[in-house]
Amino acid sequence: MLRTIPRTLLAAAATAALAVATAVTPAAAAPAPDTAPASVAEAPAPAAEAGGTAAASGFWSCTVPSGYTYTSARSTLGCSTGGGFTTEYYVQPPADNLWACTTMPGFTYTSTQSTLDCSTGSGFRTKYLLHTPVTGLWACTVPTGFTYTSTQSTLDCSTGSGFRTKYLLRAV
Repeated sequence: MLRTIPRTLLAAAATAALAVATAVTPAAAAPAPDTAPASVAEAPAPAAEAGGTAAASGFWSCTVPSGYTYTSARSTLGCSTGGGFTTEYYVQPPADNLWACTTMPGFTYTSTQSTLDCSTGSGFRTKYLLHTPVTGLWACTVPTGFTYTSTQSTLDCSTGSGFRTKYLLRAV
């Protein structure tokens, strides 16, 4: 009799916990016809980094479409055409204040960081803080249609090691 009481209490507690969880959690009916099963559901988007923004239009893709950049990369079997792991990219359109793994036409960058986020193999890669060029912006490159009125030596723009030049932009 003493052995059955703990088992009975444990079973009752489990049933009560399940009932509470079911009552509190929104109904999780079968997935809609256009949703992937849980085993292949998309992973959440990378979180916005300090000082950067995350565009709502980003998505995971097996390639980087023209006009897009990527902000993160991962190894996956989901993009493989012949077996084995391949790279999948979190792609999004370029935007001001976006930490991106590539530079983009029509943008300059104001800072860099060495990160594993962009790695398509192994090792660290450079990430760029994208900005639309405007007069008065300290930038790491001088885009077409701009000149510069001052320079400074900084580590902000370093894509490897050592100091690089930063330019104070002025539209021409």
